[in-house]
Amino acid sequence: MNSNVNVLAPFGPRIAKLKIPKNLISKINKEIDRIVDNQNLSKRFDYSKELVGQVSQELQLPKVFINKYLKNFLQKATQSYIEKSTNKKITKFKIKNVWVVRQFENEYNPIHYHDGHISGVGYLKVPKSLNEDKRTHKHNLKTHGTIDFIHGSRNFLNKSIYNHMPKVGDMILFPNYLMHTAYPFQSGDERRSFSFNATIDEKIANVFKHE
Repeated sequence: MNSNVNVLAPFGPRIAKLKIPKNLISKINKEIDRIVDNQNLSKRFDYSKELVGQVSQELQLPKVFINKYLKNFLQKATQSYIEKSTNKKITKFKIKNVWVVRQFENEYNPIHYHDGHISGVGYLKVPKSLNEDKRTHKHNLKTHGTIDFIHGSRNFLNKSIYNHMPKVGDMILFPNYLMHTAYPFQSGDERRSFSFNATIDEKIANVFKHE
């Protein structure tokens, strides 16, 4: 048996996984709690009309907050993601939007994709019983409250779905066109995440553009 085999993954979109600093998680949660506790702010930053999620509440983060606390972190993460994926360094990074999804029992996000070039999702709160079903008392259910990324069709030596069980602090970066969905769960607690879309250098993102 020949053990000198290198397994390559040259096809399909690349995704990146990283951790959000605890102090940043705390800052975002406090900002969202501040907005949620104020009826006028909740109405002002309501973003549900722009999104497809079948969830309780979707809120934009204020631009002042994004620029002060989030932009630098997201830019550095994206720079690393692109460089490790393409061996190219981005010189442009512009955030299009950042919003928070507050998901509760039986709510879900249908299959969809984003705009921009780069998108990301980060997890701020995750119920302890996320993958349990209180009706059947079954545990460790594969999809409850998880996120699926979908690309292509399943075949020999090729998977079409990547499933991620979120934990607080997890963050995933992916190309905007990568379809994904968030499943419902059976828990009274909140599953809270934030998402963003950003644009980068056109010459890197647009592979069909001729110089």
